Amino acid sequence: MNKLWIRIFIAFLSILAAVLLAIGFFVADMIQHTYMDMARTQLSQDADLLMKTIRPQTFKDKPDVLQGKVRHYYSNHEPRITIIDTNGKVLADSDDDPAKMENHANRPEFRQVIRQHKASGESIRSSHTLGYNMMYVANPIKENGKVIAVIRTSIALNRIDAVLKGLWFSLGLAMAVAFLISGWISYVLARKFTRPIEASIEVSNRLIEKDYDSRVRVNASGELRQLTKAINNLAHNLKQQMNEIDENEQQLTAVLENMDSGVMLIQTSGRIMLVNRAMEEMTGLSSGELIGKRHIEAGKSFGLSQLIDRSLKTGERFRDEVHLYYPKERILDAHIAPYVGESGELRGVVAVLHDVTETRRLEQIRSEFVANVSHELKTPVTSVKGFAETLLDGAMYDEATLREFLKIIYDESDRLHRLISDILDLSRIEQHRIPLKMEQLNVVDVVAETVQTMRKRIEKKQLELVLPQKRHVMMEADKDRLRQILLNLVTNAIAYTPDKGRIEISLIERENELDLIVSDTGIGISEKDLPRIFERFYRVDKARSRQSGGTGLGLAIVKHLVESYHGKIRVESEEGKGSTFIVTLPRTQTRPDAV
Repeated sequence: MNKLWIRIFIAFLSILAAVLLAIGFFVADMIQHTYMDMARTQLSQDADLLMKTIRPQTFKDKPDVLQGKVRHYYSNHEPRITIIDTNGKVLADSDDDPAKMENHANRPEFRQVIRQHKASGESIRSSHTLGYNMMYVANPIKENGKVIAVIRTSIALNRIDAVLKGLWFSLGLAMAVAFLISGWISYVLARKFTRPIEASIEVSNRLIEKDYDSRVRVNASGELRQLTKAINNLAHNLKQQMNEIDENEQQLTAVLENMDSGVMLIQTSGRIMLVNRAMEEMTGLSSGELIGKRHIEAGKSFGLSQLIDRSLKTGERFRDEVHLYYPKERILDAHIAPYVGESGELRGVVAVLHDVTETRRLEQIRSEFVANVSHELKTPVTSVKGFAETLLDGAMYDEATLREFLKIIYDESDRLHRLISDILDLSRIEQHRIPLKMEQLNVVDVVAETVQTMRKRIEKKQLELVLPQKRHVMMEADKDRLRQILLNLVTNAIAYTPDKGRIEISLIERENELDLIVSDTGIGISEKDLPRIFERFYRVDKARSRQSGGTGLGLAIVKHLVESYHGKIRVESEEGKGSTFIVTLPRTQTRPDAV
């Protein structure tokens, strides 16, 4: 019953049935009245005809003559004729013996004429003798204006009833045929009319379910054709718009997800609507844990929440650096801006957070580097300047003093040269400006050659030096860079190992990697200093480092060279017991980099 065509079909049939029944009853009633009027007219005419053929005196003096005439004219024909005097006594009857008939004074049609003084009387009732309905019409017989008798004509209604039954049957059959034909026509019309509407409804429901390829494919005419065409145009335009929205959404999602900056969209209620991947990483929480929460829960940063609340309240843009302490400490460059709707109302704010922790750390390192370079350069320059001024003031005439001061100036100049060389090397390595000349090397031979250049220093401190056993340990490397790694590590070991200490260089081979290990029995490194030993100019023992002529850049250079080989370096040390540096290098370089 939910189908539109069924409702239209049933409504049409109901209206049609009501109309047909109304017409049927009206026609039947009209025909019945027509038949009754014809019968009534016929009875009145027969009464008039009889009154014209019988003299009034006959009604009084000659009942036998009267009965004979009535019988003569109407004994075998309708209607039935009954003549009644004013007292109700039957004087003559065309079908029965008047003497045997009861008084008719109480008959309705008789009383209408005699007692009610009507021009004619009429009644329809069932006949006890015949067993079916009869129509009775009574007309007065007057003489000199006075009623002297009543002539009653009657006719059996069984024929009229039969005609009416036949009429009802024919009428009912005609109405049934008309009802069926009209029902079929209404069904066809209802289906034709509702099929485009149902198809349009179905397409609309599919559009709601995001089936934008759905179309109305039913032929229609007139306004229904315009409706189906409008629905199809709507579906086409909606599909285009959704494709554009999907493409824009994909582009926006791709931009947001691939941004290194965290993005957060906050409603006017202060609750988070959207976050990107970078924001999840910054806060250590997933989007499911963030969306719907208040912004203070995103980073648990008072400074960030204060900026967001100010923007929500004033609708202004703000930019400031804020600190995030969970899940780890970060410095964020926060850009807070409102976003508004089409009518200009504030809909919320967008927070874009740039992680500048590394930038600030590099700025601090750069600042420290400049300060350290300035300090390291200032010491030898000051020494050279001071001793030169002393010599110029007259000390140069003392040969012993002159020689001593020139030796100091030479040493400080040499130290200054080494410092500048190390700074330039480190700069070139960081900028990948030194190409690697890869070749197959026996690492044992490279170790022996490198150590040989430092024999005098080792012997001067009476250090015990343990080298790898003579064998072939092959790897692909740049000989000069590998020697530079060894030179810096061994130099550090010599500088920080007391006299008569021990330095050991060993090699551990694996299938694809090689461990180069330099260990000593020197002063060691405290636990607090271990994370910083590869920083520029960082010294565990500043006095001893400067005394040995070190620049504080050796381990920084080693770290960058090892990383250029796609290797790793780590250190194991215990204060007062010595240190062990372990350099892990791949034995082959698939894509050698410049350093």
